[in-house]
Amino acid sequence: MTPRMNYYKAAPDAMKAMRAAEETIKDLSLPESLRELVKMRVSQINGCAFCLDLHAPAARQAGLSQQKLDVLAAWRESPVFDDRERAALAWAEALTRIEQTGAPDSDYRLLAASFDERERVELTFVITMINAWNRFAVGFRQVHTLREARDAAG
Repeated sequence: MTPRMNYYKAAPDAMKAMRAAEETIKDLSLPESLRELVKMRVSQINGCAFCLDLHAPAARQAGLSQQKLDVLAAWRESPVFDDRERAALAWAEALTRIEQTGAPDSDYRLLAASFDERERVELTFVITMINAWNRFAVGFRQVHTLREARDAAG
């Protein structure tokens, strides 16, 4: 795959705003492991290899088990996810596929049962941001480096 353009060079002010919004995620009350779990699932749905490659190591560093990452695409069938993670993943899928789902009341009820109002807004912000990043990376064909080459380069 060949990158279509360097969007950072093409519109540095717009990308500066994206980076600033992304930086605020670090200060949210939601645990980093939950934020990374949601970023991984949304990136799977959107087919964003660049973001999956970026967030898989971050997810492991945040404490997510390899087993959770291995079965994430089939989270509904796996017992490794707790109720809070399930509610977050259902909400992430509903918002990522909003044209199909309309963000159903059933998913919102699950969300409200596990997250307070602030956490619901924060989670929605995380979901919104990773969807935005996925659209930049997929739309402009941003290619991740090979880990072996990256690791060898230091």
